[in-house]
Amino acid sequence: MMQNDTLSSLNRLLQVLLKPAHMWVLIILGGVILVVPMSAQSFETGKAQTGCIRGTVVDSTDDPIAGAKIVLQGPVGDRLTGVTKDDGTFAFDEAPAGVAYQIAVSAEGFAEWNSSITIEPGQDKALTDVKLRILAVQRAVTVNYSSKEVATQQLKAEEQQRVLRFIPNLYVTYEPHPEPLTTSMKFHLAYKSLAQPVFFARVAAWAGVQQAADTPNWPQGAKGYGKRLGAGFADGVTEGLIGNAILPSLLHQDPRYFYQGSGTKKSRALHAMLATFICKGDNGKTQPNYSNWGGSLISSSIALSYYPSSDRNAQHVFKNFGIGMGLHVGGGLLQEFILGKFTSRGKN
Repeated sequence: MMQNDTLSSLNRLLQVLLKPAHMWVLIILGGVILVVPMSAQSFETGKAQTGCIRGTVVDSTDDPIAGAKIVLQGPVGDRLTGVTKDDGTFAFDEAPAGVAYQIAVSAEGFAEWNSSITIEPGQDKALTDVKLRILAVQRAVTVNYSSKEVATQQLKAEEQQRVLRFIPNLYVTYEPHPEPLTTSMKFHLAYKSLAQPVFFARVAAWAGVQQAADTPNWPQGAKGYGKRLGAGFADGVTEGLIGNAILPSLLHQDPRYFYQGSGTKKSRALHAMLATFICKGDNGKTQPNYSNWGGSLISSSIALSYYPSSDRNAQHVFKNFGIGMGLHVGGGLLQEFILGKFTSRGKN
């Protein structure tokens, strides 16, 4: 009897204990049933709010570009960055959807590639046209232009100029853009001109003209011709050095005649005649030809020391100055219209 009561009590206790267990089991099972679908739904919802942007970056020959920088820039500060792999590919697996991105692709030595892109939730968008253009190679070339070196080459060419292939024609430049002469070049040109056999022949011929005209007031015969010849050399040397070297160096003027060679005959004639009175400075600007005037006046004044006493006066100085200016005008016209046609021109 006691045994039956004990069993009955145990049964009642088990029933009491089992009832909460059943309840907890049911609660746990119900929670699992509810939570799993909700978690799955939440995962799907999160995944649905993003998308994937992928692509391959290549050059103009369709070779992949590794290490290219990819920047996705959104309108409100959303920014994603990445770099391409060795095969040129890139991917943004969880890019927020519904955002208007500006995508920029850059790599060293290539022009930047830009585009706009928007992805829908869950979309896998592949970019197939990311092709970078090679930048043109720009080399900075520094050219050291030496005016002196160019002038040296031009002067060498002028020294080779010959009328009828044997008469030197040094004091004319046919260069359209001649460089200015240095001081040493001006003295060199003067020396070359005075050392030419043609200079001696010209002085000798002019002495013969003076002998025939009985001027200056020296006797006839060999003695008179010798004096005229010596005076002619002295005149030529002083005028050549002072008018073509010393004054041009001090005043920074160019003693040469600048051949025009084009335009109307009137403009060329005017250019030739004005060259006696207007010269080009070393700065390239035109200015009064003080060197020419001064050379003629100074040499005529120096000549008073060795000319006959009857010719030692201002009238003689200005007479010689006028003759010199006239000869320079005639020389310019000869250079422009005649000698230029028969002058063989050197190459620099």
